[in-house]
Amino acid sequence: MNEKSEGYNSRAVEIKQFCIRLLATREHSQKELLTKSLAKGFDKDDILAVIEDITQQGWQSNSRYAESYARYRIQKGYGPIWITYELKNKGVDAFNLDKVVLITAGSWMDLLEQVYIKKYGSDSMLDRKEWAKRSRFLVHRGFSGAMISSLLDHLNIKL
Repeated sequence: MNEKSEGYNSRAVEIKQFCIRLLATREHSQKELLTKSLAKGFDKDDILAVIEDITQQGWQSNSRYAESYARYRIQKGYGPIWITYELKNKGVDAFNLDKVVLITAGSWMDLLEQVYIKKYGSDSMLDRKEWAKRSRFLVHRGFSGAMISSLLDHLNIKL
């Protein structure tokens, strides 16, 4: 069945082709497709209809996008708070990051330890000012205070 017989107008065909080209390069969220299509000058109602159609056909998936994006950010050393924040900004909510981190890094503590060791080495004697500086870095990377406190114990760091 071709697109013309499915009730597509020529503008919708253009939008669909544009979205498919974007999806061929990498996964995109529905919000990203909408934003990029609007920037291209397409009509919002037409875009939304096309996005709904390509999502139903399985060409676009917010969950696939979230997994791909989370895997990428985990590999860059970002924690759950930061990744969740970024996904919400990209229009993806309620995603289970634990499955992706298990596959990619083992656990959040393993990832936190890797990020910490890569940046600071394995110093076990620190003053409070230095620990505060290091903690701020880890918070900025999206790790919670509880995780960072656990890291202190896990690495036997003395203050």
